Parts: sequence; structure tokens; C-alpha cells
Amino acid sequence: MNMTLRGWLIRWLLLVSIAHVLVGAVLPWMATAPVLDAYHASIEAAFWANGAPAGARDLQTWWISLFGPTVQLMALWMIALIHLADRLRQPQVWLWLMIGLVVWAPQDIIVSLRAACWAHVWVDIAALAVMLPPLFWLWRHDRGTVTA
Repeated sequence: MNMTLRGWLIRWLLLVSIAHVLVGAVLPWMATAPVLDAYHASIEAAFWANGAPAGARDLQTWWISLFGPTVQLMALWMIALIHLADRLRQPQVWLWLMIGLVVWAPQDIIVSLRAACWAHVWVDIAALAVMLPPLFWLWRHDRGTVTA
């Protein structure tokens, strides 16, 4: 199969989006899993130096469980937008996806830094690193196609 760079980047973005769908689907079920105990402890330590009060872990797992469907929905929208941008070759769709990431990331990073939640900062940076360069390339490529 002869695949262009554009095709590979689109498939990459779809794969990243599908991974987000799967993570969003799993979060509500995994929020209380023992494998996340160290993560929960690090969040609790960021807010309570002398130990978290009773019920804090329950509240935290509730928020994580609630966050899962939000991640899932956003990923489904990303898949729809990637599909539209691929089929229509409209560079502004790639641009809107980039704008969404650039609006989201600094806010999420600032909130995480205020709480000294470095794991969240690194996840945000990784998300930007795997999504922004392909989106930028696709925007430039399709922009050239439209103007040519």
C-alpha cells in the first residue's frame, strides 16, 4: 500500500484519538483500582501535607470517573473533525483542532502546576507533542492544496 505522509499523519491522529476514547472509557472503571494508589497519594499530598481527610479519596475517584466520559466525548469529536478535514481537505479544520489544543493546554498546565501535579503537566506536554506537529503539517499541506 502506497501511503503518503498525509495519510500516515491522519492515521496517527486517528490512533491518538482512539486511544483517548479508550482511556475515557476505562477511567470510570479504573478510578478505584489499586494500580492508581500511588497516583491518588501524589494528588492527596499536593493538597494535604498532613494526610488527606476522610472522604478525599472518594471525591477524587468520583472526579476521575466523571472526567472519563468527557475525555471520551472530546476524542469522538476529534475523530469526526479529523475525518472531515481528511475528506474535505479544509485547512481550517486542522487549524481549529490546533487552536483547541493551544487553548486547553496552558490552562490545564497552569492548574496542574498550581497543585504541583507534575504527572498532569507531563501528560499535557506529551499530548501536545504527539498532536500539534502532525496537525500543523496537515494544516500547511492542505492550505497549499487549497491555494494552488
